[in-house]
Amino acid sequence: MHYRSREVVQVRSAYDCDVLVIGGGIVGLSTAYAVTRAAPGTRVTVLEKEQGPARHQTGRNSGVIHSGVYYRPGSLKARYAVRGAAEMVKFCAEYDIPHAVTGKLIVATEKAELPRLHALVQRGRENGIPVRELGPAQIIEAEPEVRGLAAIHVGTTGVCDYGAVARQLGEASGADIRYGADVVRIDRRPDLGAAVRTADGTIVRGRVLVNCAGLHCDETARLAGDDPEMRIVPFRGEYFTLARPELVRGLVYPVPDPAFPFLGVHLTRGIDGSVHVGPNAVPALAREGYGWGVVRPRELGATLSWPGSWRIARRHWRYGARELRRSVSKAAFTEAVRRLLPAVTPDDLLPAAAGVRAQAVLRDGTLVDDFLIKEGPRTVHVLNAPSPAATASLPIGREVARRALAALAAS
Repeated sequence: MHYRSREVVQVRSAYDCDVLVIGGGIVGLSTAYAVTRAAPGTRVTVLEKEQGPARHQTGRNSGVIHSGVYYRPGSLKARYAVRGAAEMVKFCAEYDIPHAVTGKLIVATEKAELPRLHALVQRGRENGIPVRELGPAQIIEAEPEVRGLAAIHVGTTGVCDYGAVARQLGEASGADIRYGADVVRIDRRPDLGAAVRTADGTIVRGRVLVNCAGLHCDETARLAGDDPEMRIVPFRGEYFTLARPELVRGLVYPVPDPAFPFLGVHLTRGIDGSVHVGPNAVPALAREGYGWGVVRPRELGATLSWPGSWRIARRHWRYGARELRRSVSKAAFTEAVRRLLPAVTPDDLLPAAAGVRAQAVLRDGTLVDDFLIKEGPRTVHVLNAPSPAATASLPIGREVARRALAALAAS
């Protein structure tokens, strides 16, 4: 798809939209919502390859509204999660979307975890989040079946239906949302904008392009002619549903390892009353590899050819081995859960749908630990937006919209 010289005049006057968003997950739809809120009358088109919104990261997480207690003070994750949690509750209330502010426990089960737990107390305070420290008896009072040496209670954590949030964002945006629109080629011209071809041959032209393609954001950036300087390495998170949901009243988390962006196997009572258990974190063999049987050689080859993938493997092989063991052994997964919930048995864990985390990895093997947004000519790329991106989606959308509108004004 290339512009011929005699087409240039036509292209200048034949834009289909002002802002063209690739990706109909919660970040893409929040961006569309933010653009039309900030600049009414701006024409926005969203292209989503699936037949509906939020089919991947957004629709396959545990529905937690994160407080922001984990994230480095001053980082985008910390600022946007704290702000986004309050805004998400307000948005859900405004549009009558099921939600609840439940609070959560972060529980230390070993002495070695106590310093990290205390560090979380300090981090929470630095991020402006009220936390309350609990002893063993207070843990049992809050969660009768949970055991631990100490815990903190974070009151601003909640749960909601993020699929419903994404649908509402799309409807409220007034954008032209096109499902089944798989982008296969992009012709981006700094003096013209971007023309995008979808798999069915449709061409959509926009003055500014926004890349919110999630699991495929690095590939989309390269299609647009930009080097993202990172790669998405997909990690699958496997979940179970608790057959005895009465064992858990709310949300219970272990103390996370600060070396990794994963929060560990936790217990989440969802908005429907069911309790999700998980996830672990294992390499996926495809960008949308929701099971070991899903293998896409081209995507796997791209992951294996990225130097950062091998550096992660060398640096963190012990952690990876533990996660793989939990993936192939239900007994090992149960053992991890029993650290928090001793009463659980293998029979209590019923298989549930898995998710895949789109984790940006740098060439040197660094796991990008903050949201990453970059710009190119007439283009904004969202290159790292895993958890807590759903919680932070409203502030993220505003920031991406701000950059897109600035590019539009300069065009």
